[in-house]
Amino acid sequence: MNTIFWAGDSTVQTNDYSTYPQTGIGQVFSLFIKESCHVENHGKNGRSTKSFMDEGRLREIEGRIGEGDFLFIQFGHNDEKIEDPTRYTEPFSAFKDNLECFIRVAREHGANPVLITPLERRRFDSEGKLEPSLHEDYVTAMKQTAEQSKVPLIDLCGMSREVLELAGEQESRRWYMFFPEGTYREHPQESKDNTHLRYEGAVQYGSLIARGLRSLGGIYEDLLADF
Repeated sequence: MNTIFWAGDSTVQTNDYSTYPQTGIGQVFSLFIKESCHVENHGKNGRSTKSFMDEGRLREIEGRIGEGDFLFIQFGHNDEKIEDPTRYTEPFSAFKDNLECFIRVAREHGANPVLITPLERRRFDSEGKLEPSLHEDYVTAMKQTAEQSKVPLIDLCGMSREVLELAGEQESRRWYMFFPEGTYREHPQESKDNTHLRYEGAVQYGSLIARGLRSLGGIYEDLLADF
């Protein structure tokens, strides 16, 4: 049995009743893979590459990952937080160095690392146009790391921008924890959260990662269920 180990932040994590209906991509990804594959989701709210490692979460993966497994590495949102030294990483130095640590852990155990660029935030201007990405430097840095280390990459940021632009401001609200006041009984207060996902969003963006795996072919495509 192949196991996909997922390292990431709140857009990945598995949620419980306390954060319902928030849903992470790793939480639903079993929808897209063969029954013989397994997802072990280590994504955690608020983590960057730095804080994930500082808390020993990469060591935990290192103790469990093995030959033929996969390590999906999806960070960026919290590495950007320059106001928080416990999480911030400079994109073209510390961020890239940290990604290399994740890659090394996978390869030293015979596993297959995959870099996944950060999910785009839902940010539309007053005219309904998607605003420029806040992730640009981190996406570039991750792409550079993928090329330099010869690691496959799935550009979730780019693909998510495409579907956001296609859906538009109103339609895309249902993918995120975005609740105008009184529209959702479990969330009676207004919530304009344009980062964290609901189930519909997790499935939508999970399908993009599945599409990326199919494009990579070989052992990556072999993870996927027939659909």
